[in-house]
Amino acid sequence: MSKFVNIAGAARVLAVASLVCSVAQAQTPQPPSFAKATDDGQWTMPAKDAAGTRYSSLDEINAQNVKNLKVAFAFSTGFDRGEEAAPLVVGDTMYIVTPYPNTLFALDLKQGGALKWRYDPLPSAASQGVACCDVVNRGAVFADGKLIYNTLDDYTIAVAADTGKEVWRTKMGEINKGETMTMAPLLAKDKVLVGDSGGELGVRGWAAALDVKTGKILWRAYNTGPDSDVLIGPDFKPFYASDKGKDLGVSTWPPDMWQHGGGTVWGWSSYDPDLNLIYYGVSNPGPWNSSIRPGDNKWTAGIFARDADTGQARWFYQYSPHDQFDYDGVNEEILVDLTWKGQPRKVLVHPDRNGYVYVIDRTNGEVLSAEPLQYITSSTGVDLKTGRLAYVAAKQPKTGETVRDICPAPPGAKDWQPSAFSHKTGLLYIPHNNLCFDVEELDVGYIEGTPYVGENVHMKAGPGGNRGEYAAWDILKGKKIWSVKERFPVWSGTLVTAGDVAFYGTMEGLFKAINANTGELLWQFKTGSGIIGQPTTYRGPDGKQYVAILSGVGGWSGAIVAGGLDKRDGTAALGFVNAMKDLPDVTTKGGTLYVFALP
Repeated sequence: MSKFVNIAGAARVLAVASLVCSVAQAQTPQPPSFAKATDDGQWTMPAKDAAGTRYSSLDEINAQNVKNLKVAFAFSTGFDRGEEAAPLVVGDTMYIVTPYPNTLFALDLKQGGALKWRYDPLPSAASQGVACCDVVNRGAVFADGKLIYNTLDDYTIAVAADTGKEVWRTKMGEINKGETMTMAPLLAKDKVLVGDSGGELGVRGWAAALDVKTGKILWRAYNTGPDSDVLIGPDFKPFYASDKGKDLGVSTWPPDMWQHGGGTVWGWSSYDPDLNLIYYGVSNPGPWNSSIRPGDNKWTAGIFARDADTGQARWFYQYSPHDQFDYDGVNEEILVDLTWKGQPRKVLVHPDRNGYVYVIDRTNGEVLSAEPLQYITSSTGVDLKTGRLAYVAAKQPKTGETVRDICPAPPGAKDWQPSAFSHKTGLLYIPHNNLCFDVEELDVGYIEGTPYVGENVHMKAGPGGNRGEYAAWDILKGKKIWSVKERFPVWSGTLVTAGDVAFYGTMEGLFKAINANTGELLWQFKTGSGIIGQPTTYRGPDGKQYVAILSGVGGWSGAIVAGGLDKRDGTAALGFVNAMKDLPDVTTKGGTLYVFALP
């Protein structure tokens, strides 16, 4: 039996939504009927489940009473860089991971969030100097009585959930090469999947699976290089012709450039236990300067499906061949079963940085739909017959010449900030950006452990002036149902519940609850710093439903505040500072956990 929601034959009876000023007038679908998903009230992995839905069937907090939410307790992390992690709940304990130095805290939910223990992995201080876009960490996963997570200096560590004692520690990379690790691991049976960061320093990207019990590396697959390194063998059967051929991870690059070609794995991954396939996105090729690396630059800016046990590739699809704009491919893959044009399909839904929301058959990599999420000038669409993205030649970056008004900017229409899928409404909830940029390519050479970019970038607000948006997306129709405009990029993740409430945070520090059917603002709370974290919800030891979020501005978008950058230098933070000059006017540094409940 499928473990994913079925939205086959969902009736869509439309009604006009009467929304508040910041919400676009739209037609709202009548929610389809679903069997209520089981929920143990815990939150043991960042995405809630291996399908990546970030959906909870808890409904004590609902659209009618969410306005009464109050702070149940708060906890200061003691650190002031970007807090991107998801608070986890296992039994009567909450676990949170901080940015560097990657401290793991265990909080006693029976004692109002009192500190049970802390674990300090003591990562190398030198790792901060090679981190691309703040020293963030996206959280841990619970498995086999352990919390497993990555440290900035390239270790994957398992810590006993009851005592905080280290169980195992496995070295995965080398900071001297520019490698760091910021992703949250994915649990797939008795394995955890991890990957490296550092594409902007010309590292060679990889994904690896470790044994949950021992930390032993079971397989490692590189994302550039010969088929033997990429774990491409006889079972590799990509859907599109452009992904077929021997050693494309070498031949689609200039000589030897694949050896420092990026393609890291720092974003989200999902797992289908029925197919025993892991899905993960691959980031940008290196350097950003695309003129000096002609070719498709396999296997970057795309998605791999791999056998969880062996790591052998089953298929690959490249969202942005010869990525010219740092569009990556690392965003979330949400696994859904649905009826597509009269046929049952197992799909994954992926809102990409290149601006399109993809619906892909997860059994073979066929693109069923790719519809625009936001204003796009860099391409004109995706050819479903070939799978190719159609770039606009006039927007191709050039050496010694500034090309203007390319949309979306490198953080994309949608970056790492994870979406949520409601089993109740059948809608996808997407926190995203509205950013464009001007760019000039520069000569650049590879020096190990140093920046390898080769571009001057200036980002700016897209059409309308708002730099962020929160949207409800109809997967079957391929369009927005409603959206909420935000002043800054919506850089936090989101959560949706059976109570018809969606939660997300803003970079000004507002934690918001909105009606999942209409987008109407139902409640908000001003936290101490900008929010770029991932909200979670759980049932406490007292039986009540709680909602948790880490507040603490930073990340790529908040680097101007967290890193104390000079707003006069628009090229700082790889050009993001130019778009965020006013962020220091509305928020300050800080790291605090907030937990809310009804009175």
